[in-house]
Amino acid sequence: MILAILGAGKIVNDFVTIIDDLPEIDVKAIFGQKKDLPVMEDLQKTAHIDELYTNLDECLASDIDTAYIALPNALHFQFAKAALEAGKNVICEKPFTLNEQQLTELIKLAETKHLILLEAITNQYLANYQQLKADLSQLGHIKVISCNYSQYSSRYDAFRKGTVLPAFNPKLGGGALMDLNIYNIYFIVGLLGAPSNVHYLANVEKHIDTSGILTMNYPQTKVVSIGAKDVDAPVTTTIEGTEGSIVVSGPTNVLDHYTLKLRHQQPKIVDVKVHPHRMFQEFQQFTKVIENHDFEFTAKHLKQDEIVMHVIDQALAESKIKLG
Repeated sequence: MILAILGAGKIVNDFVTIIDDLPEIDVKAIFGQKKDLPVMEDLQKTAHIDELYTNLDECLASDIDTAYIALPNALHFQFAKAALEAGKNVICEKPFTLNEQQLTELIKLAETKHLILLEAITNQYLANYQQLKADLSQLGHIKVISCNYSQYSSRYDAFRKGTVLPAFNPKLGGGALMDLNIYNIYFIVGLLGAPSNVHYLANVEKHIDTSGILTMNYPQTKVVSIGAKDVDAPVTTTIEGTEGSIVVSGPTNVLDHYTLKLRHQQPKIVDVKVHPHRMFQEFQQFTKVIENHDFEFTAKHLKQDEIVMHVIDQALAESKIKLG
């Protein structure tokens, strides 16, 4: 994979720490704003990047085959579309887009151009998540799942005083649902598929959800999923079945380990991770998919992405939150 990174924020700084562990990825270019040049120059040294760009057209015309969109949420659709139109495969950070309609447009464009389109959503690729899916059958009938990703935002105090930064800006796709709860949604949809109905009870301040409770209804399973940026609480997920339970301590985008407890048996801690960094396995998989032009894999994951965006659309509509 010959990669261009679009963005120079926190997630990019995190990503470049594993570049040396992914020799099959050649990070050829990085694009950002002129004000980001000092950060980009540091990233260039860390990841041995050949070219820096502040002009998107020049970046996309360079000798790359894939663009990694790691920009603020509201820019994902615009930049992913530009990359696809330039004939480049696209890996886009979560959330893929601000709504399902935008995602549908990108999917159609990728199909027309015969290009790979993928979302970077870590938990779907983690070995611990795959093992958890395999262990699910031991729990009998899954009755209840509860997820809580509550993390007091360092920007919330400023928000309360009137300074609206991107994390809480509806025009930029901020809010608790899109930032934190989306990991829980992917975790659930990856296990159970599309819910029959969705409801979102949100704490809305200044037209954005600072926290909220999402419910997802399945024929045999009831799910409650909390995402909060205005409180702090233990981050945990519990899956409860007729024959036992699984408890994930920590966020669902990391899934460092989980505890399997079957009835009348001692708890068992499960950890089969293959790399300590949560982003390693997804980019390892992306490289294989792009190298092999694996459109079957891509189509399967895009269907899941569409389910997630449909859930988000319903949740935002019920809470009367408009993004973008």
